[in-house]
Amino acid sequence: MHWARRALLSPGLLALLLAVLLALPMLSQAQSPAARSSTDTVLVVGDSLSAEYGLKRGSGWVALLEERLRTEKLPVTVVNASISGDTTAGGRARLSALLSQHKPSIVILELGANDALRGLALEATQQNLMAMTRAAQKVKARVLLVGMQVPPNYGAAYSETFASLFPKVAKTTQAALVPFLLKNVADIPDPSPLFQRDRLHPNEDAHPIILTNVWPELRKLFK
Repeated sequence: MHWARRALLSPGLLALLLAVLLALPMLSQAQSPAARSSTDTVLVVGDSLSAEYGLKRGSGWVALLEERLRTEKLPVTVVNASISGDTTAGGRARLSALLSQHKPSIVILELGANDALRGLALEATQQNLMAMTRAAQKVKARVLLVGMQVPPNYGAAYSETFASLFPKVAKTTQAALVPFLLKNVADIPDPSPLFQRDRLHPNEDAHPIILTNVWPELRKLFK
């Protein structure tokens, strides 16, 4: 009891302690913006080019993007919702659920190659890309549209029309655009060293180049 009486706080010290305690809520509020920092969620909706088809896990461009973000200490979460073989119709059908589940601030749309490979109507491809872009924008997500091209053996008219879909949709919706995902991969004189045996899917050596094509446009979308 004698020790307890000695441990009682003096009036001055008690006033100081009360001042600190009263300030704690204010300090918490001042720190809350940092705690709720502008963390972006990037949702990638793509096909085999983004789903690491035929690759060792962690070697595709989306995985490399995650590494890049960590290196640059950017508070960004990446959700890769890509499915090998997917078309723009498939992406359109599942996009609403993905937007609702992940609430992304940025959506990367990498679809269309399988539409062309299957010879699907390009008007439908354009409509699907337009609908997906607008759906993402409706929930306040910023959109990066990833352009693709097909080899000239599909016919000049078809190839040109397909390639032009992406800039048209981007211009109409004011979305960001990567003109060609496989720039410096598929359009070099001898692209074979950068492709898997099927000659359709880029290999591990190509994916750092693919990220180099995507990164400059994606980086602009971070706020």
